Amino acid sequence: MKLAMKKLLPASFLAIAALLPLEAQAHRQWLLPSATVLSGSDTWVTVDAAVSNDLFYFEDFPLRLDGLQVTAPDGSQVKPENTGTGKHRSVFDLNLTQEGTYKIAVVSDGLFANYKLNGANKRWRGDAQTFAKEVPADAQDLKVTQTQNRVESFVTRGKPGTAALKPTGQGLELAPVTHPNDLLAETAASFRLLLDGKPASNVKVSILPGGKRYRDQTGEFNVTTDADGKFSVKWPAAGMYWLGAEITDAKASLKPATERRASYIATFEVMPQ
Repeated sequence: MKLAMKKLLPASFLAIAALLPLEAQAHRQWLLPSATVLSGSDTWVTVDAAVSNDLFYFEDFPLRLDGLQVTAPDGSQVKPENTGTGKHRSVFDLNLTQEGTYKIAVVSDGLFANYKLNGANKRWRGDAQTFAKEVPADAQDLKVTQTQNRVESFVTRGKPGTAALKPTGQGLELAPVTHPNDLLAETAASFRLLLDGKPASNVKVSILPGGKRYRDQTGEFNVTTDADGKFSVKWPAAGMYWLGAEITDAKASLKPATERRASYIATFEVMPQ
């Protein structure tokens, strides 16, 4: 299976990966800052962005940066520097000129279609504007899904802030209760999961520690949101962690989609006590 997936082109692979349930995705999307808590006046971080089997080891595909959004502590948008995409990863630098917390996100909202044409199975991925031009009008067994994906991480210079953490009210998002750059090993942290700005209840959240390449077990554990969308995570040890959740519903906002799949992914750094 792994060998077969490697034969796919990256764009084709990501189109399929966006439609797979999180637990079925051996490959996961992630952002990895070189540091998440910094001090000083001339402060930079480098961020890797990739899709890989092992967390956080770039061995497979780069995460495309078309939807990259960096929100500064004052809520303004920051332009990343030295942006590039190679065979296994994308990378960019951020100059943290403001004191406070930055939110780094890669956001996408598009359509995925599968259908039959002359007996052959076809897949298509794109935006609502190109759907009618690229998907044949005589396609059979057409199924169209809206895919809303958000991949995030957080970086703080100096005193943590919360202005950049405000949800947008679109898709599946995380509203921190515990600050995302104030996480300690063996200590519980609380978050709230939102869907279109409202509590996302009874959603499974998966958490995996990095470093899978050097152990046999994934170390994955799961929690479930309560009626108010809240959940708690007790980090077993210091390190980098991947968190992911997704929902499927019939509230597609892009035509002609009949269902929506929204996913949220984040990378957190947990410090030792």
